[in-house]
Amino acid sequence: MMKKTLNWLFDYPNLKVYQYEEGFKFSLDSILLFEFAQIKKDDNQIIDFCTGNAVIPILIQNKYSKPVVGVEYQEEIYQLAKESVRYNQMEEAIALIHDNVKELKNYFPGNNFDVILCNPPYFKYTESSNINKNLIKSIARHEICITLKEIFEVTSFFLKDKGRFYLVHVPDRIDEIFVYANRFGLAIKELQFIYSKMNEKPVMVLVTCVKGGRFGTRVYQPVNIGSLESYQGIFRK
Repeated sequence: MMKKTLNWLFDYPNLKVYQYEEGFKFSLDSILLFEFAQIKKDDNQIIDFCTGNAVIPILIQNKYSKPVVGVEYQEEIYQLAKESVRYNQMEEAIALIHDNVKELKNYFPGNNFDVILCNPPYFKYTESSNINKNLIKSIARHEICITLKEIFEVTSFFLKDKGRFYLVHVPDRIDEIFVYANRFGLAIKELQFIYSKMNEKPVMVLVTCVKGGRFGTRVYQPVNIGSLESYQGIFRK
């Protein structure tokens, strides 16, 4: 059995989450996605796809006191999420679902959510893919159980009209993001590129989509995370 640890959530000192020392660990990606997303007063139906150990639901509940649903497919990571939510005493506000995002029609009707967030597997998967021998890590990183296209399809089904979808991904797949957003009726409204060093290529891209939104995309000034001392409030739109 993998050894668990209880770790601080970066510069959110009142929050901790459980992780595995040798297995799955949450990353800065989820923190940046949370900071990038805008949760509004009337947003009462919020769901986090591929929630991992529930970092994003915990952060949303901590800052906005909003109920959140988190969906995690892997049993081992789902158990970490449950323990993390319990440790932060948020069981009444955060509902966790142990299932594949593709199966959410068994839980909710369409046009149900104001906000959907997702930090998905980044890399395509084929039989020849060079994947990690640790299956937990492989499923978290590669599209073994769900693809980018399927995430957009499910998102479009569950978002309310004018609902917002916040995604973090790798810049190498920005072309696919535009294709699938357009195919499933999601207008890309905001792009934020993230750098670890400003003289190198970006390492992440944050995306805001609006269901049924008009054309027109705002691209923000790049952010260099290598120079930051804190991640709180870094995206002042």
